Amino acid sequence: MAKSFMVKKEVIDGLVSKWIGIAERDLLTAKQGLEAKTVITDTVCFHCQQAVEKYLKAFLVKHQVEFMKTHSIMTVLNLCSTVDKSFSEELSEVDYLTDYAVEIRYPDEWYEPTIEEAMQAFQMVLKVKGFVVDKLKKAVTSANTGAIVK
Repeated sequence: MAKSFMVKKEVIDGLVSKWIGIAERDLLTAKQGLEAKTVITDTVCFHCQQAVEKYLKAFLVKHQVEFMKTHSIMTVLNLCSTVDKSFSEELSEVDYLTDYAVEIRYPDEWYEPTIEEAMQAFQMVLKVKGFVVDKLKKAVTSANTGAIVK
């Protein structure tokens, strides 16, 4: 039984690492985009939205919460809040990033965000990253000590 638990934990931790790794790539792409000579703001904002989505999904995977394929930040946040209510309390403002996932990427709804909007989106990613990474560390600590961290 213990071996089965350890294998499951390793699989989950591996998936969490993959989600975080892909989120980090989106974050790096957004950062490089902001540092470019010509900033393509819609692309920066898209990668910011993608990074936030993936950090949140990493948390869901860690807590074995199933989710459908979606780009809706609020949908994913609501799922995270079923595990930890502080997600909706602390991060509900990031929902506006959802518009950068699909809507602005096609001609009929195309919109070019300003540099300030792109920088704000990047700051939101950093906030979400810090929040989620902190929650994941607490989840590992509580699992190792047997404590319940809410």
